[in-house]
Amino acid sequence: MKLLIAVIQDKDSNRLSNALIKEGFRATKLASTGGFLRAGNTTFLIGIEDDRVQSALDVIRSSCKVRDQLVTPVSPVSGAADSYIPFPVEVQVGGAAVFVLPVERFEHF
Repeated sequence: MKLLIAVIQDKDSNRLSNALIKEGFRATKLASTGGFLRAGNTTFLIGIEDDRVQSALDVIRSSCKVRDQLVTPVSPVSGAADSYIPFPVEVQVGGAAVFVLPVERFEHF
């Protein structure tokens, strides 16, 4: 058995949730916040059998899209803030960061 921890952008949350249900995967959704952009994320916890890991990864891959977004860097906390001129920077957001962990034991009550 494995535990998949999938951190995705909020924009993809409903699409992934619906796709997981359609394919028969049960998941727990947690609200989370990214450290880099400080934007809302959703973290899915998915407990599955070893032989279904690739199927779950395929669902995640097809549901979570990478997109470009303009962001303005956060001003420096200390130092020469008076000379800081924020220019928007284009970064890629979205997609999914997925961790696959072994599960030693699972209990359901």
